Amino acid sequence: MDIVVGGGRYGIEAAKYLERNSRSFIVLDTNPECAAVRELGLKSIKGIEEIKREREGGEYFLRGGIEILPDLVLKLNPEYVFPTAPIHVAAEALRVKYGMEPWNEVVDCIAAGLPFRVIVSAGRGSIVVSYNRDHDCLEKCSAPDVCPVTKIRKPCPMHDLVKFAWPNAVVLISQQLEPGLGAIAGKDFAELIKHAEKKEKIVVATACKCHGVITALKS
Repeated sequence: MDIVVGGGRYGIEAAKYLERNSRSFIVLDTNPECAAVRELGLKSIKGIEEIKREREGGEYFLRGGIEILPDLVLKLNPEYVFPTAPIHVAAEALRVKYGMEPWNEVVDCIAAGLPFRVIVSAGRGSIVVSYNRDHDCLEKCSAPDVCPVTKIRKPCPMHDLVKFAWPNAVVLISQQLEPGLGAIAGKDFAELIKHAEKKEKIVVATACKCHGVITALKS
């Protein structure tokens, strides 16, 4: 069962993709009347155990915030996690679960390893990066090697560039499942949660071929 984090516009797109591919999923959102519930008619459930009692797959809604995502991932073993909420989902899940805070001191060090032209913003423990820094991206873009907006060839996927800039970072790759839609492998998300449990400081990034966000956290 896959997990969609966020029941807004992009959460709906992820859910429709899963519907088309006959995959079971759960949408996680704090708003029980979010757009995904209204448009898709999802079955509301109260917790993980209720999902496990279902003998067949389905399409569900679970009311909750990022604080329940780590347990959801570890107990459901999803193939994919779709981070459609307007936050750095992986980093925020760690911050809340382990009571961490932004590790601001290291942000400049990470930024020093990145080309200036890919840095969209930096501060408060995070760096946002993009090969298309100054323009809007095309909808449903297939992320070709040559950006269709800037006409510039990418030297490497952004997730590789992030790893080069800070080799100790845990980089979650957002895999493109169809143009404009990416997801993180559930096993990678679960490994991150377990890995961070014993860390006092950690740098975690989520990146696709074109864009990424890097967050530094400390206990």
